[in-house]
Amino acid sequence: MKMNFVNLSATIAFAICIGSLSAQAGSIENMERERSILLQTFLNPELSAEERQKKVSISKQRLVDLERIVLRDKTLAGRSTPAVKLAFSNYDLTFLIHSSIEKNTMVINQWLNQLGLSPQNIMSAAQRRR
Repeated sequence: MKMNFVNLSATIAFAICIGSLSAQAGSIENMERERSILLQTFLNPELSAEERQKKVSISKQRLVDLERIVLRDKTLAGRSTPAVKLAFSNYDLTFLIHSSIEKNTMVINQWLNQLGLSPQNIMSAAQRRR
């Protein structure tokens, strides 16, 4: 009986310790996650136009804020991690919302242009099975 109590106590203490070691995502990681959600929303064929517009609107608002946070994050200046280098090496892809506003284009068009594609290329592409 006493041994079970000790085992239970040790298990609870271990769970509390593990729970307190939660992962901390930085500003760039949060921005990347939200941008990924936005792009998944654009590319999801199962969404209706209304659902897509609603989700894109919410995601764009979040992404504007997250882009501002990254641009103002003073802790990134001293870091030369691959994620930081990559984020600032291509402004137009990293800061997608700001870039599309500056160039007066739609977000999806800005993203496609940065990848070397245009909506016309995609619409004229033949759909085939592999």
